[in-house]
Amino acid sequence: MRKLFCILFALTYSLLSTFFCKGQEILSMPQPEAKLVTSFPFKQFNGGVMVIQARIGNLPDSLNFILDTGSGGISLDSSTCAEFNIHTVASDTTITGIGGIRKVPFVFDQSLHLTGLEIKHLNFHVNNYEVLTSVYGEKVDGIIGYSFFSRYIVSVNFDSSIIEVYTPGKIKYPRNSTTLRPVFTALPIQWADIKDRKKIGYNYYFDTGAGLCFLMSEQFAEDSAVLLSRRKPVVTQAQGFGGKLQMRLTVIKELKIGPYKFRQVPTHLYEDLYNVTSFPFTGGLIGNDLLRRFNMVINYPQREINLSPNGHFRDNFDYAYTGLGIFYENGKIIVGDVIEGSPGAKAKIKVGDELFSVNNNLSHNIMTYKNILQTPNDDIKVIVKRGETFIMLNLRPASIK
Repeated sequence: MRKLFCILFALTYSLLSTFFCKGQEILSMPQPEAKLVTSFPFKQFNGGVMVIQARIGNLPDSLNFILDTGSGGISLDSSTCAEFNIHTVASDTTITGIGGIRKVPFVFDQSLHLTGLEIKHLNFHVNNYEVLTSVYGEKVDGIIGYSFFSRYIVSVNFDSSIIEVYTPGKIKYPRNSTTLRPVFTALPIQWADIKDRKKIGYNYYFDTGAGLCFLMSEQFAEDSAVLLSRRKPVVTQAQGFGGKLQMRLTVIKELKIGPYKFRQVPTHLYEDLYNVTSFPFTGGLIGNDLLRRFNMVINYPQREINLSPNGHFRDNFDYAYTGLGIFYENGKIIVGDVIEGSPGAKAKIKVGDELFSVNNNLSHNIMTYKNILQTPNDDIKVIVKRGETFIMLNLRPASIK
């Protein structure tokens, strides 16, 4: 969902073969073996979003970066730049996200320091990630995308929460795995089959930075007529780079990526006013709440992504629906949105309430509270602070199935 369009098609290609006259023989250049450069841990935010720590330039502090195949470059948060006095330069470059189109400044020629690896001469665009920080309750300092993935082979193991980084070259993929060959611009675009009212194959962005299972643009859903007419999607709030907006939420009967099938997949429907999803070339995106069910070898240099089902492959999907948008602000978890007619509204929760306790959990950790609220048809005791008054309410999340 984060597209740096100024470099979308700025790919360079290596000359891998030489043509000779007479027999027109093709000699393939031998490929070196991929070599392990480094490995380091990562953690997950809600929806399977991967977060790694890295340093910028000479700064001593480690920063939090989302690892995102849906980003066409690399970026820093504007408040992080202000906090550490990182010099930014205005530009005419625009980026497009769910919140609209905007010009972005840059931080030029910086180094990124990962554990055991320094990547030099990177140009970071600068954006405001305040919404992402409030959604996850932890500071999001930037997003790492194409500028990193294009240089290395990146292996992601969700069982061990370890990332391994290799030099480009020949690499042996795990047994009993599947190698996808997406279309690569600055972002990988993968063919997948979906089935609901009917079956249809289409292109979707392969987006590890999206904390959801599957998203279709409303235009694609309407033009393809893929959804069962009896389905009644509910309105929900979604967040991403650039802001907040309302989407509709439903399920589709089946999604198939490579040989792997998933049934009853939660699906967001997005009114794509700025054509972030590039319809009609792509119909939407596959997000990391589905992709985290695989260990992955992301091989941009060879234009491949290898998938191995992991220990989370059969994890249940989240079908719970509360109609609440909750955010971490100034040390408090605040209700920022209540959808009319939703379970949250029926529980008499109001915009501006502080979510103080959920089922006797007083951790004030927004990701913990969201996890507790992911149980449909269960009575959940919620204590909110409204002004100076504490109120106990009963919230019963609905199911979108």
